[in-house]
This record gives sequence, C-alpha cells and structure tokens, in this order.
Amino acid sequence: MLAKLMSLFLLGLIRTLTGAQARWYGCPPKAEQRIYFANHQSHADLVMMWAALPEELRSITRPIAAKDYWTKTPFRQWITTAVFNAVYVDRERKGDEDPLQPLADALERGDSIIIFPEGTRGNAEEPQSFKSGLYSLAQKFPHVVLVPAWIDNIQRVMPKGEVVPVPILCSVTFGTPIQVEPGEERRPFLDRARQAVIALREV
Repeated sequence: MLAKLMSLFLLGLIRTLTGAQARWYGCPPKAEQRIYFANHQSHADLVMMWAALPEELRSITRPIAAKDYWTKTPFRQWITTAVFNAVYVDRERKGDEDPLQPLADALERGDSIIIFPEGTRGNAEEPQSFKSGLYSLAQKFPHVVLVPAWIDNIQRVMPKGEVVPVPILCSVTFGTPIQVEPGEERRPFLDRARQAVIALREV
C-alpha cells in the first residue's frame, strides 16, 4: 500500500517538474516484451523513463539501476525495489561474475527492461559509444523487441552533481524497433543502435 502511494506521489511530482511527455513516434505503447534503450545523462533518467510509460507497461517493465548508487541509503533502495521494481547492476565486476546476469534473469522471467547502453552518464550532446551489453542481450533473446528512446532535457532538470531538481519541460520519444540483422557483428549493431537513439532527438 505504501509503495502504491509513493508511486502515485512520484508520478505526480515528476509530471509537475517535467511534464514527462511520452511521444510514441515509431511504435505504439504495446504490452509485449521489450528492451527499451536510451541515452543517459542523469540519475533521473531511470525515473523519467518509468514515468513516461503508461501504467499497463510500467507494471511489466523494470528499469536497470546502478547498485552502488541506488542502494547507498535505505530510502533509495526501498524506492528502487518497492516502487520501480528495478534490476540492480553492479558496475564493478567481481571475479567471473557476469554483470548482465540480473538483466538476463529478468528477461527470462518475461519482464521488459529499460537499459542505458552507455553504461555511465555523459555530458555531451550525443550519447557515448554503446557498450556490448545491448548486443549480448539481443543475441540471447532474439524474440524481445528492441525499442530506442531519446530522453530530452532531463539533464537540465537534474544536472550531474546536483540534488535539487529544476522544473523544465521534458519528453521521452520512443522510436521504431530495431533488431540484430543476420550476420551483423557487435560494433556495427551498437553503432546503428546509437544512431537510432540520436535520430529521435530531431523528431
């Protein structure tokens, strides 16, 4: 009950601060298993993507959260588990541990996920080079629909290093799904996926 109330409160707050406009440019908001992949410029990206999805998709979609940041305090950990139902990813690999395993586990359970293929937040106008995780997941789960997304203006709401959000209109534009083509190698696919995200900036 408390998690539900917090969810409603956060939705109201986020939409007041940002508008949280969802623009479904290349695909409809459909309840199918998907990997949403987007640019990454703020810790608020996770929250913005979650808020932009309609309720029926939020309930089946799990954002990826950096474990070191989102478990730093009991409140952050509670928010990410009870409200966002996030999948924690450890950004520091330990031994032979596969950092993609929590994502693969979520996909195997039938969940959709939200990932940020840059891995870390960037400050440039365009996303950094995509890391290999998106390609690996696309190869392992070829039936899952890959949906690019561009998050606009969120870095101005919550700039890197700041803790107080600034009200400004933001949007998430969802593009046309892509897939790994037969015989397509990792780097060409990742570059194409990155360009699919960048192209949505001008839509």
